Amino acid sequence: MFPILVVLTAIELGSGLVLDTFEGTLLQYPSLLVLVPVTIGMAGNLGSILAARFSTAFHLGLLSFAATDDRLAGNAIATVALAVTLFPLVGAGAWLLQAVIGGTALPLRTVVLVALVSGSLLAVLAIVVTTVTTYAAYRFELDPDDVVIPVVTNVCDVLGVVVLFGAVRVLV
Repeated sequence: MFPILVVLTAIELGSGLVLDTFEGTLLQYPSLLVLVPVTIGMAGNLGSILAARFSTAFHLGLLSFAATDDRLAGNAIATVALAVTLFPLVGAGAWLLQAVIGGTALPLRTVVLVALVSGSLLAVLAIVVTTVTTYAAYRFELDPDDVVIPVVTNVCDVLGVVVLFGAVRVLV
């Protein structure tokens, strides 16, 4: 696990560098600043939930990596549905918190749209990362409980930063 943890540490440093490049945007739109830690956390959580479900199914012998596997499709749909449900609430909560604390520079609909778009993209990316990582653990005969969740949470954290600011660039 040590080499994997070293690589993951480097990836997290990259996330910090990406976050640093958007400091001016965050200071200009404080609602987005409130949205950053929640989005990063939710991205990791989506990946972790899916990874735990895949790992359990794998250990029970119920998971195949066939394109027609209903368990894969059902979990993927559930992950997207969870993201589409929660991220608009996260955006509204970030906007409301900023409105209470010190006023907002962006309208509510913009913050909710940024949260929804970034959350939807993160859900799809979490599905891809989790599926690929679980399959790699299977192919290399590694225990997915030991490998998949650390990899998925770190990669999804980084993707959370990148996708959030990509959505900000397009929508704001």
